[in-house]
Amino acid sequence: MRQDRTGRPEGDAASSSPVSHRTAFLLLTVVVVLWGINWPIMKVGVAVIPPLWFGVLRLAIGTAVLFGVLVLTRRLAWPTRQDLPVVASVGLLQMAGFLALVNLALVHVGAGRSAVLAYTTPLWVGPGAMLLLGERATWPKLLGLALGLGGIALLFSPTAVDWSDDSAVQGNLLLMIAALCWAVAILHIRGHDWKLSPLQLAPWQLLAGLPPLIALALWREGPPAIQWSAPVAAIVLYNGVLATALCYWATVTVTRALPAVTTSLSLLCVPVVGLLSSTLSLGEPLGLPLLAGCGLILAGVGLVSVADQIRR
Repeated sequence: MRQDRTGRPEGDAASSSPVSHRTAFLLLTVVVVLWGINWPIMKVGVAVIPPLWFGVLRLAIGTAVLFGVLVLTRRLAWPTRQDLPVVASVGLLQMAGFLALVNLALVHVGAGRSAVLAYTTPLWVGPGAMLLLGERATWPKLLGLALGLGGIALLFSPTAVDWSDDSAVQGNLLLMIAALCWAVAILHIRGHDWKLSPLQLAPWQLLAGLPPLIALALWREGPPAIQWSAPVAAIVLYNGVLATALCYWATVTVTRALPAVTTSLSLLCVPVVGLLSSTLSLGEPLGLPLLAGCGLILAGVGLVSVADQIRR
């Protein structure tokens, strides 16, 4: 079964009714904007809510909404025994692991920079697929990897990171580990023989990520201490309903309706929107190392994505 850049199978006939190309492009634009501007929103969120509990709330709301959608559309089904491994790996790595690491990193790292580093994931999928899945190494993939690594080197250079600030260094490293967690989940997704559709498994994957994330939050942050207000509730609802449930459904729908390379390259706009919105809303500076590193990473990821789809 074919997959998109994020590892989701294409041609998900069970996920939703087909939509027109015009509607698909509109949904894709909505996903890019909602995910992009969510980076400064998350930055504000981790400043007013303990970061791990912020992740718990996001997963819990997203889980409830997606279960509700499947119940209303009569497509709710128990995961098959064959699908349980991918439910566990995506739940632990892509949901709980990625979200926990990103939220912890956002406490110390700018939202725009975090968006760029988190979206290095496809760079790590390429070498992993070559080593573990036997995929062939091609010059476009290797060139894309080299460009991406050059961009990461720029973002970790002394002019871009204060290496005397332990918190900042740790935050940047957490973002790289988060990208690797997502990459490992994608590699499992690529090699998995799906029985239910990605949308049918989505709430179960979110649900699988909740217990370890709750346990980690209790261990690291104690019982949740949140000062609720209208803005805080809006941040939580935005992340749970829009950035998780809606965007997940929209991404699956778009993947069915548009060529995979179109979706892949369009999703590269997410860190760009994150970078620009963080500058406009939070006043984060756009230094030359950040812009140059971002450009190299996006070029590398784009080249890897195109090469991957040509191979398929």
